[in-house]
Amino acid sequence: MTKKTKIEKFTFPKSVPQRIISLVPSQTELVVDLGMRNQLVGCTKFCVHPNDLKKDTTIVGGTKNVHFNKIKALQPDLILCNKEENTLEMVVELQKIASVHVADVISFSDMYELISSYRNIFQKQEKADELILEIRSQFEKLKAIRLHKTPQKVAYFIWKNPWMVAANHTFIHSVLTELGFVNAFAHLERYPEINLEDLADVDWIFLSSEPFPFKRDDFSAFTNKRMKLEIVDGESFSWFGSRMKKNYAYYKAILERV
Repeated sequence: MTKKTKIEKFTFPKSVPQRIISLVPSQTELVVDLGMRNQLVGCTKFCVHPNDLKKDTTIVGGTKNVHFNKIKALQPDLILCNKEENTLEMVVELQKIASVHVADVISFSDMYELISSYRNIFQKQEKADELILEIRSQFEKLKAIRLHKTPQKVAYFIWKNPWMVAANHTFIHSVLTELGFVNAFAHLERYPEINLEDLADVDWIFLSSEPFPFKRDDFSAFTNKRMKLEIVDGESFSWFGSRMKKNYAYYKAILERV
């Protein structure tokens, strides 16, 4: 990468894109839920929602390694990327093929802004506005559940060997905060490596199902009996967009348990 490498500013299309490629699983789900499934011609191997999507859509690679020849052959009008999932070098190369929209979502306000952007790009005003309203409404109900509960300090693990957690400036941190948890590593940035000795005052250990597929066998690494451990659904904590409206019952069960 050179200093001259940069992402071109996105220009909103004058007409609704008819051939879309999404390189971020949560954004793929959002595009489908906004009613643009028929226009989605390509996605990644990690785009698993809806679960029958791959039979109608060309798989163009992963989130950080794509087949540019496949993407070019699909003749897309628009390619959807994300700063968290996709590399700068990839985006610059994709801009030689088609218009690229790059999302940057680490907070709920960022998420609402992304949905609003898609509302304008795809001309799905009603669906997008309803989605934002429903997500806001559900989290207001969740706040009421935890209103009189003592805040619980949580360490949210995403990886082992080395041990890595979700810290500040991540969407996972924003979800934890919205649910009333205190992130034990909010003083750190992004996804730092930590020592298990740093967990002395933690109430809960959340072991995520992704990107590292934690299992109950991993509980043995945490010997402090005061801490409670839980395997949590990684999609529910890291997938922004329409996934957020599908998690209410799951979040409610967690809040009632802790």
